Amino acid sequence: MTKSTSEAFIKVNQSYTVLCVLVLYLFSAVSCQSTHPIVQEKDSNSIAATYMRGGTSKGPFFDMRDLPQDIKQRDKIILTVMGSPDPKQIDGLGAVETVTSKVVMAEPSKRKGIDVDYLFAQVDITSPTVDTSPPCGNMMAGVGPFAIEKGWVKATTPTTTVMVYNINTNSVIEEIVQTPNGKVVYDGTMKIDGVPGTAAAVVMNLFDQVGGKTGKLFPTGNKKEIINGINCSILDAGSVMMLVNAKDLGIEGDEKDDFFANHPELMERLEKMRLEAGLRAGMGDVSNSVLPKIGILSKPRTEGNNITSRYLTPKTLHQSHAVTGAICIATALKIKGTIASEIGITNNQPTEMIIIEHPSGVIEVNIELETVNGEINVKKAGMIRTVRKIMEGRVFY
Repeated sequence: MTKSTSEAFIKVNQSYTVLCVLVLYLFSAVSCQSTHPIVQEKDSNSIAATYMRGGTSKGPFFDMRDLPQDIKQRDKIILTVMGSPDPKQIDGLGAVETVTSKVVMAEPSKRKGIDVDYLFAQVDITSPTVDTSPPCGNMMAGVGPFAIEKGWVKATTPTTTVMVYNINTNSVIEEIVQTPNGKVVYDGTMKIDGVPGTAAAVVMNLFDQVGGKTGKLFPTGNKKEIINGINCSILDAGSVMMLVNAKDLGIEGDEKDDFFANHPELMERLEKMRLEAGLRAGMGDVSNSVLPKIGILSKPRTEGNNITSRYLTPKTLHQSHAVTGAICIATALKIKGTIASEIGITNNQPTEMIIIEHPSGVIEVNIELETVNGEINVKKAGMIRTVRKIMEGRVFY
């Protein structure tokens, strides 16, 4: 083969190689385009979500703007995502417990001095109900880390403060999140009862905790009253609760969940009282709402603790304790004349670290009361929770 023939042959081979590459590229592009509508079709019924444990609860966190503004459409998606109504929640993310059938919706806030607006929803397991009337302090702990990782709040070192507005109760929460090197960390040495292991601490300072639902600390105007022959106190501080003395119910107050599950007559009795408490508090028919919650109180079992609580959600016993419920009980304990004040131990000072015993251990809340124009107010309630990001991606509905 001559030199000129050889060079020509090489050029032809090079041209052929380039042509093959172009054909393969075009074929790949066409193939991707032809399958793209299928991917889009799948994405059309999915939504971005971050599944997180907040305190002793867990559930999906959503960017509120990704959900329909129409409440019926929004709730339909949430119910499908969680697998409700179904006792097993087999077709969704719900995990068959009240504390694991929760949803957080959040978005950047336009309010002055606020970083994030947050709406909590309690998803009923056996009925198609998405209840946004109650708050959840445990899930609230995840709002700060969620907002930082979404880029809504710029991280600082070593911690980042996130100001959160709780739409459920029209209240403000300051969250201090661990962000060494400008990134959220979840690993740490903080231990909270009801959660195995340790994690990074999230400090929460809650403000505007009085009257979030009813407008009053004591919605009925009474510190104590009788419902169906049982003394109780109805308060709206952190959450709306009906507090009762365990002894008045004929129990010790240290019972576990199997006791309440095996005594439906007691649960029915308490539910009738709760419905009446809701009416008296001006909340109307609360049969489809989880508020008021129920607190069954008794003396502390351990020296140095203040009171023992069995917190009903209200259909079942909470395996540990709600943050907002702890605030309500701590507030009641500090006010003479309430059921809690007759049972628990307090230093009788405006500020105190209240330690509440529950089935999994204790929950601590630093309560600061003040008197404004003759009315008792919760100036601030502080506590520490931990958070873990379990997964993030898209969930289908």
